Amino acid sequence: MGWKGILGFDYGVVQGPLGPDVSGPELVAAVANAGAIGILRAPDWEAPDHLRELIRETRALTDKQFGVGIVLSFPHKENLKAVLDEKVAVLQVSWGDFPKELVSEAHRAAVKVIHQVGCIEDANKAKCAGVDAIVVQGHEAGGHVLGQDGLISLLPRVVDLVSDCDIPVIAAGGIVDARGYVAALVLGARGVCLGTRFLATLESFAHPHYKQKLIESDKTEFTNIFGRSRWPGAPQRVLQTPFFNEWRHLPEHENEENQPVIGLSVIHGVPKEVRRFAGTVPNPTTTGNVECMAMYAGEGVGLIKEILPAGEVVKSLVEEAQHIIQHKFSHD
Repeated sequence: MGWKGILGFDYGVVQGPLGPDVSGPELVAAVANAGAIGILRAPDWEAPDHLRELIRETRALTDKQFGVGIVLSFPHKENLKAVLDEKVAVLQVSWGDFPKELVSEAHRAAVKVIHQVGCIEDANKAKCAGVDAIVVQGHEAGGHVLGQDGLISLLPRVVDLVSDCDIPVIAAGGIVDARGYVAALVLGARGVCLGTRFLATLESFAHPHYKQKLIESDKTEFTNIFGRSRWPGAPQRVLQTPFFNEWRHLPEHENEENQPVIGLSVIHGVPKEVRRFAGTVPNPTTTGNVECMAMYAGEGVGLIKEILPAGEVVKSLVEEAQHIIQHKFSHD
């Protein structure tokens, strides 16, 4: 059964690209060294030289393959060129169309394409474009959420859709442990993609306060109060922090543009002011009122009890999944 590898990697475990820079070289290399698919997050603006530097920093920390995630809603032509020039093993794309011509261009550079989708229509587009794998993101996922469907209903539909071709389907949304991994396999997935679980690791480039909140919290909410101006039409799942609970009914006409600056962050090497309701999560460089910043998390956050090394997360997912399959499903 499918705890085995996909796309040439040892294991079917993917670390989702965590924005804006939370999945940096340390996290991606740690995941890659454990045999899973680590994915860097490209900047949300054109910064090909910086992206090349991130790729090289990651290569200095691992001799294993890894990927880069690009959000298609933002300017990305130069960043995409950098990924293909560097011949990174995997390009993960989301939030937009990635037609056959672009998939073919990636393939000519020996780069495999994973398209993340949130509905059956987008899965069909990805299939027609000839991608190498499809990530199906359920509504349970943390961060910016593509669709309205729950994973347990959407995943088998996409599996059926691609049953006539050999495109592995990867499940995402609320999965944090081996039980979720095995459940996804039973539904027909060949791998799983985890975001929040890898956010809560030693190597993730999230602010310590944010990591601590992941351990303490068990409630999330689907909302759109963060980053309305920067990224309209991209609702998100966040932790129910005291700040969020106070402002959850923010009027629709309000956004971050006219809000006070509550902190400063260096993001992908660029100093940036963080306004109230900006969709920017705090990283270790962040100063100011961290408690009032966006903190994304998926519905599985209540299962996360400690900050672990990323390699240990991969190892326990794989070993415990094998154990469940052998002991729960192998006996009549």
